[in-house]
This record gives sequence, structure tokens and C-alpha cells, in this order.
Amino acid sequence: MNRNKIKHSAGARSAPAILALPLFFTFLVALGGVKICNAQSIPLYKNPNQPAALRIEDLLQRMTPEEKFWQLFMIHDEIKSGEEEKYKSGIFGLQFREDLGNREATQQMMAHDTLGSPLAYARKCNAIQRYLIERSRLGIPAIFFEEALHGLLQYNATVFPQSIAIASTFDTTVARQVFDAISTETKVYGIRQVLSPVINLASDVRWGRVEETYGEDPFLSAVMGNAFIQAFETKNIITTPKHFVANVGEGGRDSYPIHFSELYLMQTDFVPFQSAFEKAKARSVMTSYNSLDGAPCTANNWLLNKKLKGDWNFTGFVISDAGATGGANVLHYTARDYSDATAKAITNGLDVILQTHFDHYKLFSPPFLDGSIKQDIIDNAVRRVLRAKFELGLFEQPYIDTSEVIKYYHNARHIAAAKAAALKSMVLLKNENKALPLRKNLGTIAVIGSDAAELRMGGYSAVSMHGVSALDGISNKVGANTKIMYSKGVNRIYETYTVIDTKYFSGLTAEGKANGLRGMYFANPDLAGKPAFERMDGQINFHWTLYPPDPILPLDFYSVRWTGNLKVPVSAKLKIGLEGNDGFKLYINKKLVIDKWLKQSYSVVLEDYEFIKDKIYEIKIEFKETVGNAHIKLIWNYGVAENEDEKINAAIQAAMQADAVIVVAGIEEGEFRDRALLSLPGNQEEMIIKLAANGKPIVVVLSGGSAITMSSWIDKVDAVVMNWYNGEQTGNALADVLFGDYNPAGRLPITFPQHEGQLPLSYFHKPTGRGDDYYNLSGLPLFPFGFGLSYTSFEYSDLNFSKNETTTVDTTQVFFTVKNTGTKDGEEVVQLYIRDMLSSISQPVIALKGFMRVPLKAGESKKLSFNITPEMLSMIDDKIQRVIEPGEFRIMIGASSRDLKLKGNLMVR
Repeated sequence: MNRNKIKHSAGARSAPAILALPLFFTFLVALGGVKICNAQSIPLYKNPNQPAALRIEDLLQRMTPEEKFWQLFMIHDEIKSGEEEKYKSGIFGLQFREDLGNREATQQMMAHDTLGSPLAYARKCNAIQRYLIERSRLGIPAIFFEEALHGLLQYNATVFPQSIAIASTFDTTVARQVFDAISTETKVYGIRQVLSPVINLASDVRWGRVEETYGEDPFLSAVMGNAFIQAFETKNIITTPKHFVANVGEGGRDSYPIHFSELYLMQTDFVPFQSAFEKAKARSVMTSYNSLDGAPCTANNWLLNKKLKGDWNFTGFVISDAGATGGANVLHYTARDYSDATAKAITNGLDVILQTHFDHYKLFSPPFLDGSIKQDIIDNAVRRVLRAKFELGLFEQPYIDTSEVIKYYHNARHIAAAKAAALKSMVLLKNENKALPLRKNLGTIAVIGSDAAELRMGGYSAVSMHGVSALDGISNKVGANTKIMYSKGVNRIYETYTVIDTKYFSGLTAEGKANGLRGMYFANPDLAGKPAFERMDGQINFHWTLYPPDPILPLDFYSVRWTGNLKVPVSAKLKIGLEGNDGFKLYINKKLVIDKWLKQSYSVVLEDYEFIKDKIYEIKIEFKETVGNAHIKLIWNYGVAENEDEKINAAIQAAMQADAVIVVAGIEEGEFRDRALLSLPGNQEEMIIKLAANGKPIVVVLSGGSAITMSSWIDKVDAVVMNWYNGEQTGNALADVLFGDYNPAGRLPITFPQHEGQLPLSYFHKPTGRGDDYYNLSGLPLFPFGFGLSYTSFEYSDLNFSKNETTTVDTTQVFFTVKNTGTKDGEEVVQLYIRDMLSSISQPVIALKGFMRVPLKAGESKKLSFNITPEMLSMIDDKIQRVIEPGEFRIMIGASSRDLKLKGNLMVR
């Protein structure tokens, strides 16, 4: 059956005037319409009454090659006293932080300055800006930039729930409140660009950075990402959605190479980015570390020049991720050296290089000065940056009003927004026999788990002096007659060994001083001939990933022999050994103890050895690397062996005395911390199983930012709550949910698999050629996308359309009724899914196109509706055009992607 395609277009956009300005500017000058400057007048670029486009061209023609380079170089650093002269040519911008250390250090600082560090930060920003404006030749102000993923990454800023938690609210109102609060705090600090949000899709939950995303769905990610961006851009703060593009690859590994077709990208990973630029008007974007079809995303002409700046008409500026520009030659092997990598990146669409230190400029500036990069390419990049600085008003108002900073310290409205978001994000995954909510007048409650007291808040999180842990929240919630018994239980990470510390070694340097182990480094893998160099290493704990141990060695072809003495402080049988990617040997007193010389895999090898206190043992380690990406550690179990059984028994003793047990368990994840296994780490699962065997009601609260497998214990517990990383108000919000003061209604923005072998697993997939299942496991998830329970129940009915037939240009409505059929007030997250029943290009079996969070009192009914717009019915065809193909569409409404309550068909003519 052939169906005519009707192109769906939002209309053409004209090219930005700024990019065509040089000819126009020359024309005006020739007519005498613009007076550049003379000795008696200020330069045109400093005149606020002139159009920004003309000011940009005037400033650009005055700049030296060095000054142009510095406007394209941003760093994690600050101008320190005595080093001001280094910045005489200006700089794009700076990032620095005040006292983001531990709580103890922060508390000490607050004792001396009740305003805390925000005021100090603002004053330092002003001092730096004053230097650049008054003492650099052209007086170009800097952009102070920072991370703001779920709160500004500065001391005393409010810490909100992590991004994945915000997505699980399925509530754009509460999301906007959070983003408005973050952007307000950002603005008063004087920060004018944030390196946020992360709008990558969580396509594989093994990825360590799932927590930073808004989940697996393109539509949900776009909606939440746009809400973030608009909150900042309307306050004239530049947002930088990242990472462009698709920086999770095979195996759920960060920054792995991607080989996705343009069609697939347009259907998935491009969706939130294109929306961010065209709808939310983000003015910057950060590239990802990975390659796309063999070209690093930081130097990918198709991605940056053709797609982003061409097809999408993006007029902002493109920045690299930190260190990614040089990564082309180090990681991707697509450039000879740093100069070549820089020239390729800028030529292929990058505008600004982000590095971690000032001195790195020496690696990246040469191609800007020696003609390796065409001048018009450099000028266009500088125009984009200058345009942003003029739009920010930095030439007219460069300084921070320091009186504003203190107004938002521990701001009550922002704290309330943090708690509201935490409440709405929590997902009730299981609740058998109405185990929840708990009664506040229980005699004794056992709270178990290090996460109960720790208050972990996720990646890119500031230090909060006002955070409330789960344990504190529960303790504050219950009545005076309820006893709380806390047991830490087992650790998330059960360490059975550790790297041997320097203090246990002795060896001789060339000067005769004892200083660790002597390393002899060879430029071959056979320990042959004369060493290329020798040095003393304090301990053996090396990860040579981007570089060899020394530039004198090849990156992927060397060996090392370490020798020295080990003095043990106890008489005991200890386990000692090596951890690394094979090709290693360990000798003790000239006896070969470990031999893994064959390069095969990564291994941890420990052997028992009887040590005598204070006796000196001769140590020799041999290691070779023939591939690159080397890892080697000398380890033992001295001082780390803990009795996990004792910890579990202590938890059981607390539980046996309690009327209810709350176990708070968590996972380990984060940037460059991808997970091969999704189960709870350490011995937490064993502890839960043993606690459940005692017959007491068990509630498990999960702390984390991604999916967790639960097959070994979920059937043994009564209730499970996904708490995510819920910010500084975690404890207060969690207590409200556990004790029934708030009825949970959060929904999963990612799919929870039953087993890692199912991955990648997403609801948003296309039809298979045959089936979904394995012969030894279902293909279905443990918990589907959009899933979440409530303390009440809901009923859906009465689906009908405003018209059963529509056109490709008209909007229609679908109506339905939702009733709270339970005894408690609650909220239902109603989800709209659509499927094209027949299409020229295979489409997802089901796709989220709308959602609403609906409050309903017990027994209350509401008649609701969704608008079904042409955009919802559109698709990308084989010509990479967005079209609507007339035909039948399945309209589905329900409580999750698998719990579809109502269905009807809509005909599009």
C-alpha cells in the first residue's frame, strides 16, 4: 500500500545577519555611515549605542592573532596574584571554585565568615574582571562559567535532586521551579555560562553517567532539557547542553565509538539537541569525547559544520569537553600532535577549546599563529564568542553586585523547591500487603545501611551544609515514643585488599636516601638492555592510559622492574599480590610468588605469605605493556580485612528488636565509573536476604542514579522505594513518603532490566524480525519505563476523540476520565503513547508523546485530554526529512509503557 508523504515543516529560517556582516560593515564604512574611532572618541566596540554586529566587527579588526586565540580558550583556573601579566591578551573565560572540600573544612571556614564563600567568590570574580577590562589591551571581559547540573557547583548553593530524579517527577512545573532556583543562584554569583544540562539519552543503564541524564526517552529528555535551558537563557545565562553526541557506546561504556546512521540519530539522540537549539534557544553546546563514524566529535565536520551549523542554523558557539581537543591524537589517533589536532578541530567546527590549566595554551596556540587554520575560520569562531559577550552585556555591566549574593544563601523558597522535587521524584516499586506507609507510633524502627546516614547526592554536586540524611529525616518524623535503632551494616564497597602504602617501603635513591621502590623503565617489553631511565616510585599504583610512564617511552611498548624492601608492622599470614592488566611477576626474597607474565586479561592475584614483624623483605616486581592502557598495583590485605559477618549480625540484632526495618542500600557509579554488574555492590544483597529471613517487615530504600537488578532479594522484602540522589532535602522528603504524609507518584524514566544479559534494553525500540525473548530468560524488563506505584488506585475510562479523522496540519484532542478509586488522595502520572500503524520506515513499537501529573482526591474523577498535534504524528523518512504519512495511528493512554489502560485509533488523511 503506497501512502503519499506530506512534508511537515516549521518554516524556513533566514541565515543570521552576523555571519554575513563583514561585507555589510565594509559597505557602511565606505559610505561614511560608521565612524570607527579617532583619538578623541571611544572605540566603536565600546559604544553601547551601536549595534552589536558592528561592535563585533570593529573589535575583531583590532585583535592580534594572539588575542583571537585567547578568546577561543577557556580554562578551569583563575588569575592568581602575581600572575596577572599572563592574561594580558585576555581570555574567553574562567572556572574556579571556593572551598568545595569536605564538610569539616567548610564548617571551619563558616566559623570565620558567616556569609560563607559566595561573597568571596563574587569579589574574586570582580577583581579578575577588573584586571581584564582595565589592564588587557582591548579590555574584553571574561565569561565566568560553571557546572549546574542539579544545583550550582559552588559552596553554599542549594543542592537539588539529580537530573534522573527530576525526570522521574514527570512534572514540568516542579522541574521549572527547580531550574528557576538554580538559574537565580547562578545569576547572583555572576556566572554567565553553565556547562549543563546533560541531554544524552540513557540508552544503556550500565553507563556510569545515567544519573546525569533525563532518561532513555527522546521526548522526555527534550521536555526536561528545554525547561532547564529556558530557565537560564531567559535570565541571559548561556546554557551548554552536552555531550554532542551519543557518548555512551557498546557495553554501556562511556565515550565509546559510535557508528549510528543519520536516520537513527535523527530519531533518537539528535531529538533533545535539535529541540534545545531550535525551541529552547541554547547558545552553546559541548562536544563529546567519543568518535562518530571514525571522526572525533570534537573535530567532526559532518556533525558540527554540516548538521549543527548548517542544517540546524546554530549561531552559538561550540566548546570541547575538557581536554578533548588533544584527545584526537592521544585517544583517537587521528592527528599527528596537538597542533594538528587543534587545526582539525577548529577547521571542522569547534569554536572554543576547554582545558584544565593555563599552561596548556602552549599546546594549542601554534596553529592559530602559523597559518595552519584559515583566518576566516578563526574569525568566524571569534565572532560567535564576541557575539555572546555582547549579548550578555558584559561590556556594559561586567561586575557582580555582591549585595545580591547573600540574599540567596540558604534561601527558603529554594529549599522548598528542593523538597518538592524530591517528594515528586520518589518511585514506589513494590508495596506488598500495604507495608507502606509506616505508622509513626511504632515502638521501634531499625534503620540499616551506610547510605541512611551518608547523604550521597550524586555527581557534580556541591557540598551542602544543610543536608538532611535519611536517618535524620526518619528520626525527626517519628513520635517521641518511637525508638530508632541504627546499624551501619555492610559497606557498599567491600575492600579485601588495598595498595601498599609508601611508609612500608625502603629503597635507595642515587643520593642514598630511602624512598619507596626503585623503578627501572625499559623501552621494550622484555626488560632487556639498559633502562631508558630510573626513578623512585613511592607506591605501585599506576594507570597509564593516555600517556606512557614518561615521554621517552613508547605509549604501548615498555616494561618496568621495581626493587626495594618491605617492612611489615605485624607478624601474620597476609595476602599480598598484584592487580592489573596481566604481564606481571612478584618476587619476595628472590622467590617467584606470582607469575602472570602472559598478556591476557585484567586480574587480581593474591597469595598467602607468612610475615614476621619488623623483618625486611626484598621485593621485586616486573611488569610489561605491549598494547597501552596499562594498570598495575602492588596490594595486600593488611589493615583492611573487616568481618562482614559481624556487621550483618549487628544489623540482624537491631532488626530483631524492631517492629519494622528500613534498609537504605546504594550503588557506586559516576563519570568514568560504568558498571558491568547492576546488582547492589559489596555484601548488601546478602545482608538484605538475611534480614528478610527473620520475618520482620522489610522496606528497602535504594540510593542511586540508574537501574538496579534485584532478582536475588526482591521477592523476600515487602516494599521497595527508588530514592535516587535526592539532594539536600532527601531525608525530609523520604520520611514524608515512608510515613504517608506524601503519596508517591514518581515514574521510572529508564527501564530496569531483570539481568545484565538483556542490555541494552529500552521501551523505545523498533519491532523485531521475530521475537523479544531468550531461551533462558524473558526479554521483558523487571520494571518498565514509566512505572511507579501509589498508596491508592486509579481507574481509566471513556476514551474518545474530538474527531476520529484529522489532517496532517490539524490538531485534534483525545479525551478520557481518570478516577481515584482508593481511599487516599494521590497523583496519577498519565502517559500518552502513539504508534504509527503503517510507515515507510520502521518506527518504535511505542513512543511517549505526552504526560501529565494529575492530583485526585479519594473518590474523585477528572475528565482529561491531550492535544494530538501534527508534530506528534511526524517521523523522519529515508530522505532525512520530517514528514507525516497519512494513515492510521494507535493512540494509547496508561500508567506506564506496559500498563496501557485505553486505546483507540486515529485516522489521518
